[in-house]
Amino acid sequence: MVVVVMGVCGSGKSTLGKILAERLKVDFLEGDDFHSPANLAKMSRGEPLTESDRAPWLSEIRRTLDRYLNDDRGVVLTCSALTRKSRLTLGVERTAVRLIHLHAPQSVLEKRMARRKDHFMPGSLLQSQLETLEIPGNEEALRIDVSDSTEFAIQSVLRDLENR
Repeated sequence: MVVVVMGVCGSGKSTLGKILAERLKVDFLEGDDFHSPANLAKMSRGEPLTESDRAPWLSEIRRTLDRYLNDDRGVVLTCSALTRKSRLTLGVERTAVRLIHLHAPQSVLEKRMARRKDHFMPGSLLQSQLETLEIPGNEEALRIDVSDSTEFAIQSVLRDLENR
């Protein structure tokens, strides 16, 4: 099973993804680790990425997901996947891939971003990501409100995966 955990910055993708991978006993991959140094520098300066900035990043993630699928290995991967085009590039429409969309009210996300330490993504990019976000439909993704506890969100995802 390949699980892609998506959402804007501050939604808890990494936190939930690591725990989920541990519970499922599969690999965990952080989508941010696939960014080029130029993309990381740009975001660190508070500049949003463009579609052309994202294209090679998404393509590399797609190649990685394809390897996991071809090898019949499980993985949980985090990726903002803000637009439908991005999600199609990743191939999340495939039946062996489950897309999990983490969301919360902007005020919750802002508080989380303010608490972050040592992260390249400044809180100033949250608004840009919210404006870019094309919310996936229920047929495309399991949508989880992460305003409450991480454990509640994990249990919701595990129940969904069990029923697939």
